[in-house]
Amino acid sequence: MNTKSRVMMFSIMRFNPETDKKPYMQDYQLDVSKISGKMLLNALEAIREKHPNIGLRRSCGEGVCGSDGMNINGKNGLACVTQLKNLPDRVTVRPLSAFPIIRDLIVDMEQFYAQYRKVKPYLINNKETPQKERLQFPADRAKLDGLYECILCACCSSSCPSYWWNPHKFIGPAGLLSSYRFIADNRDTDKKERLNAMKGPYSVFRCRTIMNCATVCPKNLNPAKAIRQIRTEMLCEIKGSHHEIKGSHQRYSTKGK
Repeated sequence: MNTKSRVMMFSIMRFNPETDKKPYMQDYQLDVSKISGKMLLNALEAIREKHPNIGLRRSCGEGVCGSDGMNINGKNGLACVTQLKNLPDRVTVRPLSAFPIIRDLIVDMEQFYAQYRKVKPYLINNKETPQKERLQFPADRAKLDGLYECILCACCSSSCPSYWWNPHKFIGPAGLLSSYRFIADNRDTDKKERLNAMKGPYSVFRCRTIMNCATVCPKNLNPAKAIRQIRTEMLCEIKGSHHEIKGSHQRYSTKGK
């Protein structure tokens, strides 16, 4: 059976900091009916076969590793899970914004990872290490759904205006989502310290709830919701401390009578 021909135009942003004064757009025409695969990544790889100097980062090709995040027709996403049939005949592809460009669609993610490391994205438990794994009730485990699935593609942080303005200070949606993943984990014993670390001006209170992060997440996660929950936890901590102080004052007042 003959496949109906479909010719698409891909406008790709090109930039090599070592040789180019500024970025520029370059068009590539491709008959996508003749390539193997149905995703944008397959088309970009077919183009790169003819133009091997195009810079492109990819790995698993299955939406698991998060390597091929990019801006596709004005919206961040993963090329490997973006179906060609859902795209118009002309597609504009740019690198993720807010990050230094290494070459073409490849950006420097080091600052993103540095902000991620600030939240200590690992389980902290100062109790005696059990002989087997630390167990959880199903209800406690369910609280982590929608938090642990982040693949660090940076689509959310790259789409966040607060991150654009403060990339070296603001932890960003991905880091804050990971922070709440451990705050919500009943096996973690560092909750109070984690919440204290969130009190700075470039943490949860830098979020303006624009919701771009939730809109672009390829895993359908909601970092803004996690940020709101961290704020709620912080307020509960403050309220709890207030009640402790108030109760202490009442006890002292009673003793003095």
